[in-house]
Amino acid sequence: MSETLDATFAALADPTRRAILTMLLEDDMAVTDVADPFEMSLAAISKHLAILTRAGLISQEKRGRVKWCKLEPDALRAASVWMQGFGQFEPVNLDAFERFLEGELGSDTAT
Repeated sequence: MSETLDATFAALADPTRRAILTMLLEDDMAVTDVADPFEMSLAAISKHLAILTRAGLISQEKRGRVKWCKLEPDALRAASVWMQGFGQFEPVNLDAFERFLEGELGSDTAT
């Protein structure tokens, strides 16, 4: 499980790869269409796609002469479950905490 999480988070660490995943939310795309919006070579995009594929976040298949990319949404499930473990803590409202401290410290100095 640790290797899977490492690969997932390493793949998600790059903004280009996150953008590619967002694009693939809409539909399967040809590699050349994935590359279009980016100002980098097709070889560079292919490296990003290889990382996403190794992490299991996308799959690639050849249809005729065209290589297609498909999002594999279930691959994020393990990462999502792992992150939800941190959701058990209530978020801290820093403004309210600051007011509380000012009230406590203010009442101590007044005494």
